[in-house]
Parts: sequence; C-alpha cells; structure tokens
Amino acid sequence: MILLKGVRVFDGEHLREGLFDILVEGKKIERIAPKGSLSLGDGVKVIDLEGKIACPGFIDIHVHLREPGGEWREEIKSGALAAYYGGFTTIVAMPNTNPPIDSPELVRFVKLTGESVKGARVLPSGSLSKGREGKELTEMRRMVNEGAVLFTEDGSPTVRTDLLRSAMLYLKDLGVRVMEHPEDPYLSENGQVNEGRVSALSGLKGIPSSSELIDVERCIILSRELDVPIHITHVSTKEAINAIRKAKEEGVKVTCDVTPHHLTLDEEKVLESGFDPVYKVRPPLRTREDIEALWEAIKNGVVDAIATDHAPYHVDEKDLPFEDASSGIASLECAVAVILDAWDRRGRSIPLEKILRLFTSGPAKVLPERYRGLGYLREGGIADITVIDIDRVSVVDVSLWRSKARLTPWNGLSLKGWPVLTLVEGELIQ
Repeated sequence: MILLKGVRVFDGEHLREGLFDILVEGKKIERIAPKGSLSLGDGVKVIDLEGKIACPGFIDIHVHLREPGGEWREEIKSGALAAYYGGFTTIVAMPNTNPPIDSPELVRFVKLTGESVKGARVLPSGSLSKGREGKELTEMRRMVNEGAVLFTEDGSPTVRTDLLRSAMLYLKDLGVRVMEHPEDPYLSENGQVNEGRVSALSGLKGIPSSSELIDVERCIILSRELDVPIHITHVSTKEAINAIRKAKEEGVKVTCDVTPHHLTLDEEKVLESGFDPVYKVRPPLRTREDIEALWEAIKNGVVDAIATDHAPYHVDEKDLPFEDASSGIASLECAVAVILDAWDRRGRSIPLEKILRLFTSGPAKVLPERYRGLGYLREGGIADITVIDIDRVSVVDVSLWRSKARLTPWNGLSLKGWPVLTLVEGELIQ
C-alpha cells in the first residue's frame, strides 16, 4: 500500500479545499480522507507531498511512438517511459507508422506491446483508410474490438470528404471518434512556415490559416449534418478556434485539442533562431495573435484537451537546412511543465482547474466510454495519479530524457511547475 500524504486534490473537475491523504492499495484508490485521519497498519509506504496537487493521471491523446517501422526515432517502450516521467499515465499512439496501424492485427500489436512495457498505458488509434492511402475504409469494427480508441489519418488530413463522412457514420454506433488533422493539402503543399511575415522575409513557402479553417469547417458541417462527434487535433489559428467556439455554441458535437508549442511559441522563433529546424512543425508555429486566441479559448472552455503531438525524429532528420528538415517537436517529458510555466507567466489568471481539466477529464471524454473514468480521481477508481508542484523550478535537460528524441525548443530553459510523482495502476516506477 502507498499513502500520498498531505496533498491538495483535483478530482477531475474541481480543486478541493484542504489537505488530504490518499491511500492506494493494489491498482485501486482505497481512500481519500482529510490529512491525518486514516489509521495505518504496517507495510504502508508513506510519501510526504505536503501541499502538492494530486490529480487524475494525465492523458495525452496524440503521441507518435513510431513503432512499427520507425524505431530509430522512438519505440513504444521508450515513449511509454518518457510519457510516465512527463506525468502522463495514458497516451494514445498515432497510426502513421510503417506499416500504418490499419488492421486488427496491428492494433493488437500496439496494445500488447504497450501492455508489456513499463510506463504510461498505451492505447492504439487506427488508420482511417487502408494503407493511409485515403481510398478505402479500414476494418473499423474489428479494430475497435482489438482496442482502437480513435481513427485518424494524422500526419495528413482525410482528403476525400466522402470517406470522412462514411467513417463518421460507421463509427457512430461504435462509440469511437474520428480525429482530424485539419489541413487543406493543396493549400499546404510544400509549406514550411506560417504564411505571413516569416514566409515573406524568408522566401519559404507559407501555410495560410485558411488551410486549417477550411478543414475545420468541413468537419463542423459533417458533424452537424450527421449528429456525430468529431475531434479536431492541434488547432493552431484564431480563425479555426473561433469557428469551433461558434459550432459548440450551436450544439455541434465537435471537440478539439491544442499543443504546448502552439500555446507558447510563435513564428518569430523561426527568425530569431536563424531558422533552427527545432521550430519546424506542422501545423506551423503561428502568430502571437493566434496564441492569445487559443488561451482565450481555454479560458472560455472551448478547448477540450491539451495534447503534445509528440513527434520524435532522429537528429539526422532535424539537423538539416530548414526546408529539408522533418516537421515535428518532441515534448512528452516537458509538456506539462511548459503549460504550467506559461500559466504562471500569464499571472495565473485562468483558474488552475481549467488547465488541469485539459490533461484529465477533458481528454478522457474524447475517448470511448469505458475510459472516461480515467479522467477522475475518486475512491474505488483506478490508481492513475499525477502529482504536480506548481512552484517547483527546474531546467529542461534532454540528456536525462527517456525518449529517443533529444531535440526540443525548451532544452536548457528554466520552467516553473512540474509533475513530481506518477502512479499507473498504483505502480511507482523507480
């Protein structure tokens, strides 16, 4: 048994008043009681966490683990452990691997491999189309039966609207959503940076905000017509998040996530760094105005989740001229700190509960019904727990990372607010 002593408790919706002791027995939360009120027997491991905040285990619904086929970048073993040390207890593996996760057998492979390694719980997502070729739907029912929790073409949009519509209709009765990577492929083709000041000064091909908005509006139209939920990932622009806000106000079943990099880094970083490929990502870093719109959407409850879009690459794929480098940012082990630090720098003006929901109950609601409980901290529930210290200051040091990816924009930066302890099904990994 483990006793987390003297914590504040965020239960998935609210930050409770006072300090509590949490007793974990096996894989379950046995008791949540006022500090000092529990009678303890022998053999209880007591961890003093005075004043730190115990939360439901953090959930990241958008992670690239690269296995099978890209193990030199990342693998399920390294990614699951990196996620754990970043404060995550559940992650969703994206299907744009080689081969893509487009069959029941490959879904089973990801699930079983995830179950065999230490770290965060790994849930598979499935490719929406066979071979990610955008022509024919995968065997979705069988893939759901094997454990697929989302379907997506991520890495690219679903080009054919008829295929996207068919997938949404088919998945309606299975209780699983499509996750759409919002982009018009023709407007974004060969794009390197945001279309605007940086593209004009550099001559690099820009990706306009309209590329994202067009696909977001398409998703909204289909969701409204079919009365089917859809999830839009890594929203990066003011126009797109405002369209989602309006759709939600009208009752459309659309959910969305935003990334730590789109909440903290703008396109000027590309110029300031001398075109360092560590800042190359898709969708590209946008403007300061876009960042402010995303934070306003968090404040107003429009955003459902923060997801890392952890996209690991080997150094040889990033240490190239900007236009030749791969697009992606690695962040699993610092993402929570990046967000808590940004929240602190913004004067903690948004209630902390709203931030914590985006790592817990928010992403849990995007997953199938059987996983919704992962977003809440309660007696009798699974002992997935993330404890954070919002005042801890530490420097990002990629030499200590468990991820194979060692390139990140935040390396060497001092951040305030870190996860300090993580339990997955009651297990503390040493």
